[in-house]
Amino acid sequence: MELRNYLEKAKKQSWAIGQFNFSTIEQLRGILAAAQKTRSPVILGTSEGESKFLGLKETIALVEISRIKYGVAAFLNLDHAKDIKYIKEAANYGYSAVHFDGSSLSFEKNIEYVKKVVTPVRKKGVLIEGEINDIQRGSFTNAEQAREFIERTRVDSLAIAIGSIHACYENIKLDFERLKEIKNKTNAFLVLHGGSGVPAEQIKKAIKLGINKVNINTELRKAWAQRIKKELLGGEIKPYKILAKVQEAVQKKVEEKIKLFGSFGKI
Repeated sequence: MELRNYLEKAKKQSWAIGQFNFSTIEQLRGILAAAQKTRSPVILGTSEGESKFLGLKETIALVEISRIKYGVAAFLNLDHAKDIKYIKEAANYGYSAVHFDGSSLSFEKNIEYVKKVVTPVRKKGVLIEGEINDIQRGSFTNAEQAREFIERTRVDSLAIAIGSIHACYENIKLDFERLKEIKNKTNAFLVLHGGSGVPAEQIKKAIKLGINKVNINTELRKAWAQRIKKELLGGEIKPYKILAKVQEAVQKKVEEKIKLFGSFGKI
């Protein structure tokens, strides 16, 4: 089943697919081991920085081999990309989805740039996600603007700003009335960025009201860093022993999120 089919299924049945970012092999294995154990589809995210560290071709090869090993439905997404040429390369090499982040651009300039991406990317069968508000700056998505943006660009998914913030900030309060209004005016898949740190009950309600994909990165990075620190402070210096424990910590966190998103047993 393709990513679009899983997103359609999530939309119809009111659950969400988790996007989990990685930039190391133990993070990737932890995510896929969790997907295998829970029988859940997952989206593997790599930002421009993460993918450039790993290499586009190397990332795709690693994911292809790992997907076969774990026997899971896992799809690669280029996350928060701003370089149009780089986005096209990712689509050509085999990414399942790409995210053009034009949130720092004017509304019209954002639309202009997204249009340059949509046609060539879609010819490859790749899904495209757009974004019109910078959640780091505390801006919120206007429902009418969201409708216009989707209609004019024909993006498959839209990252919406309803109160979450990247990097696991506290005291998050999602704007559910805004989410309902956006949902009523649009047909695209709706994405919640900055999912780390959002209280579980708010995540559940957001999914019930129309969020189809939730992005998690910071919480995985914290699980990774905390376990490495614990092992090093305990005196362990063998990388393969340290990283095996790190993989377990990442897996545990992903399993927790999969159950929260309701994608458990969906493959």
